[in-house]
Amino acid sequence: MALSGWATDYVRLVLAVGRHDADFVDAYYGPPAWKAEAEAGDPRPLATLRAEAGRILDGVAAAEVPPGEAPRRDYLLGQLGAVAAHLARLDGQGFSFDDEAEALYQVRPPRTPEATFEAALARLDQALEGAGSVQDRYQAARARVLIPEDRVDAVFQAAIAEARERTRLHATLPASDHFRVEYVRGKAWSAYNWYQGGGSSVIQVNLDLPIAIDRALDLAAHEGYPGHHVYNALLEQRFAQAPPAGRGWVEFTAYPLFSPQSLIAEGTANFGVEVAFPGEERLAFERDVLFPLAGLDPAEAERWARVQAELKLLAFADNEAARGYLDGHLRRDEAEAFLVRCSLRTPAQAAQRLRFIDTYRSYVINYNLGEHLVRSWVEKQGGTVTDPARRWAAFVDLISSPRLPKALGL
Repeated sequence: MALSGWATDYVRLVLAVGRHDADFVDAYYGPPAWKAEAEAGDPRPLATLRAEAGRILDGVAAAEVPPGEAPRRDYLLGQLGAVAAHLARLDGQGFSFDDEAEALYQVRPPRTPEATFEAALARLDQALEGAGSVQDRYQAARARVLIPEDRVDAVFQAAIAEARERTRLHATLPASDHFRVEYVRGKAWSAYNWYQGGGSSVIQVNLDLPIAIDRALDLAAHEGYPGHHVYNALLEQRFAQAPPAGRGWVEFTAYPLFSPQSLIAEGTANFGVEVAFPGEERLAFERDVLFPLAGLDPAEAERWARVQAELKLLAFADNEAARGYLDGHLRRDEAEAFLVRCSLRTPAQAAQRLRFIDTYRSYVINYNLGEHLVRSWVEKQGGTVTDPARRWAAFVDLISSPRLPKALGL
């Protein structure tokens, strides 16, 4: 069977797995009949789906590949391997945190010693004003930059509009490019992009906890431009659409969340903030536009930017908390306390992060480690901060290609 036939089987398998895990199918915009078929009747047994995954893997590996489609086979093999691993976990097979991350996302997350976090916290101790603990002074500084809830929409809309305009200068978006913002509560995540197909997304922002001003731009770029919305739109445009517009590669009509694709998606979404708003440009936009819209003192912008620079390293605390918690070395309260201490979250924020880990498990590596790997790859292509045009070109090339983590060569 040709590779396209195996790709069809892969999509149908992804939809069938979604019957066992409601979080698994992040997006689908293929033939409606396939979705209806997957949703009809009782879910197919996990053992049957595991056998099906093995059959498709063997078929893809043995298929003759037309010239120029070797990356397509590599993509399918990587995605299928993750589907098989996820099915095994759903069927009761135990995985350590590291083994699960490697099986699903093609990378084995390195350990970050607690001393590394302590060094970053010591630097923050010097950067933060006032007296008291680092946690107390950080939370006091954060309290000065929280967006009043009645101004969140104005701030977020301004941030996403600016991110969109900057992205459009470097990426050719579909003519149908469109998004809708919704505000929700009761979620384990702070924001989510639900790609609808056809260049359209619904971006949901969680209002359970107060949002600091820096998160407005982070979320606008991460969920929207040049993050998830653009990533999905470009892949659909270049690969999923039928010729001559695209390649007609049907596997790009389904996005299984727990797969190597997510490390690229989350890593580029995180790094995309820096690509669109490098250094002083971010500070200027937040100070001159977002702070006034939020009714906040622009004089706080530079101080808060210095604090945020030190917090980057503390993001890796999520991996250590998840590893200890999921591997049974930390109780829930111990993992939350670790996050409070090493990532400076409030107890409520730490509890929300543990709820995320309960659901998404080793997925947490895709944000911090994914960003690190994407940045390294872009810089390896010459896309450094001193060459923004080349940086954008490498970034857009990555988000509009079938590359998975192994293909980054890092």
